[in-house]
Amino acid sequence: MEFMRPATWADALAAKAEHPGALPIQGGTDVMVEINFDVRRPEALLDLNRVAELTEWDTSGGRLRVGAGVPYARLIRELGDRLPGLAQAARTVGSPQIRNRGSVGGNLGAASPAGDSHPPLLAGDAVVEAESAARGVRMIPAAEFYLGVKRSALEPDELIRAFWSAPASGPQYFSKIGTRNAMVIAVCSFALALHPEERRVGTGVGSAAPTPRRAPAAEAFASAELDWEGRGPLPDAASRRFGELVADAAAPIDDVRGTAGYRRHALAVMARRTLAWAWNDHRAATPERRAS
Repeated sequence: MEFMRPATWADALAAKAEHPGALPIQGGTDVMVEINFDVRRPEALLDLNRVAELTEWDTSGGRLRVGAGVPYARLIRELGDRLPGLAQAARTVGSPQIRNRGSVGGNLGAASPAGDSHPPLLAGDAVVEAESAARGVRMIPAAEFYLGVKRSALEPDELIRAFWSAPASGPQYFSKIGTRNAMVIAVCSFALALHPEERRVGTGVGSAAPTPRRAPAAEAFASAELDWEGRGPLPDAASRRFGELVADAAAPIDDVRGTAGYRRHALAVMARRTLAWAWNDHRAATPERRAS
């Protein structure tokens, strides 16, 4: 197996163009496990950990651009106030050692339905920046990025350079159920983001379908049902219906971590709770309530 370790982004793109079958490593927390257990045997490995620009983030036009190599630990520490849903998800990833090494870019590259970063990226309308040496940069909305189990919209010669997301304009939450409290793959997960200026709710469902996905019917229902103008309380019937619609959007299977029925039930509960938490936070943050 050939091993390539470029020091610059240009060299990385050139290597990927010459070896489109090379498997990128950005952290390696998923890839090395698969190789060690002989689940995958790529023709070559393309180690991106020396490419310094992938570990940088900045703002442009009011949006955040986060390099594919920014580790979870830094995302939590440096961007937790601007991307709270993603930071909450990052805190559930593995151990401290994994969070110091793993990254959202690596999670996107793996495209696992159970990846913890995917639901908040979907709920927050994130966009993936990919690039190839031949065609340049391509921007892929997160909702169009996942094509199947561990399959993404990336072309063979493309690499993930960054992801883009607007800073949270309202409360965001991530909820996850596993077979234990820490260092566990999600049985199912759910992310929610309120976009008050647009009077809109964003969602993301994980580990309950062949791909991470949104719940469009639930989003439309909640966006219409919430009292954006008067900030009135969330009716119990509305939160229950929201949970039902989220569960309906899933397409889970029975496996070693849980049954399809349990996943649907858990998603309904998580959706109901996160909507209530987010809406209560939004109500508490209004100028009228701060003044009182």
